[in-house]
Amino acid sequence: PPEAVTETVRETVFVGDYTFRIDRPADADALFDHPWVRSAYAADEYVPYWVSLWPAARMLAKAVLREPWETYPRPVRVLEVGCGLGLAGIAGLARGLAVTFSDVDETALAYAAANARLNGFATGFRTMPLDFRCPPGGEQYPVVIGSDLMYEERLVDPLVRLLEAVLAPGGGCLITDPDRTAARVFRWKLE
Repeated sequence: PPEAVTETVRETVFVGDYTFRIDRPADADALFDHPWVRSAYAADEYVPYWVSLWPAARMLAKAVLREPWETYPRPVRVLEVGCGLGLAGIAGLARGLAVTFSDVDETALAYAAANARLNGFATGFRTMPLDFRCPPGGEQYPVVIGSDLMYEERLVDPLVRLLEAVLAPGGGCLITDPDRTAARVFRWKLE
C-alpha cells in the first residue's frame, strides 16, 4: 500500500543522450518488513521488486531509445509489462510513443505515472493494473516491453501466454533480463 513507503529519493538516470529523474522508495528493505507485504508474500510469494531501479530496466530504456521507431506504423502503442518505476516507458514517451504502464502493484503504477509527469509527460500514457499470470482479453499492442520479469522459472509460462494474448499480429517485443536461468527457458519457449 502507498502508506508503506515513508520516504522517497530522487535519482538522476543517464541513458545515452537522455537524462531522466526517477523517484523511488528510499528504503526498499523496510518494505519487506511491512505487514501487508509479509501477508502478500505468504499468500502468493509477492515481493515488491518494483521499488528498485534494476540494471535490466536501464538496459531496456537504452534499447527503447535506440529503436528505429520512425519505421513503425503510427501511432506506436506500447505496453510496458511489470513497469515498476517506469523508466523504460518514460524512455518510450521521450521517443514519442503512446505508453501503457502495467504492473501487478498499483503503488508501482502510481510511481510510474508520477515519474512520467516528473519528466515532463502529462499526457501520452495511461496505467493499467495487470498480473501477467492473468492475461487480459481483447486489447493488443504492436509493441510490448518489459525488464526483469522472470525472477523464477514459474513465471515463464505465464509471460509467454501474456505475450500470446496482448502482442498484436506482426508486433514486436523487447524484453531484457540479466541472463537468469529462467530467461534461458523463456527464450526456448518463445522459439
